[in-house]
Amino acid sequence: MTKKQKIEHSDFAGEFTDDGVTVLVDIFRPAGSTEGWTLEVIDQEEGLTVWEEPFATDKEAFEEFLATIERDGIHSFLEDPGSDTSVH
Repeated sequence: MTKKQKIEHSDFAGEFTDDGVTVLVDIFRPAGSTEGWTLEVIDQEEGLTVWEEPFATDKEAFEEFLATIERDGIHSFLEDPGSDTSVH
């Protein structure tokens, strides 16, 4: 039986709504570790956008999410037809 690793979620994680679109921002790392924070965004259709590189802090991850919205708009997270996962 495989033991599931516990995950620590950032206080910055949660729903985010802009321009009529709501996404779920998930920022997490293995519990009790000092490893980098992973940033994922899940759209309304359950499409997943994942950043390849971890962030040093959860705040940096959230700031990158906000910068992406500022630069590309929240609609950039909406799932592309024929794609299950988008990687940044």
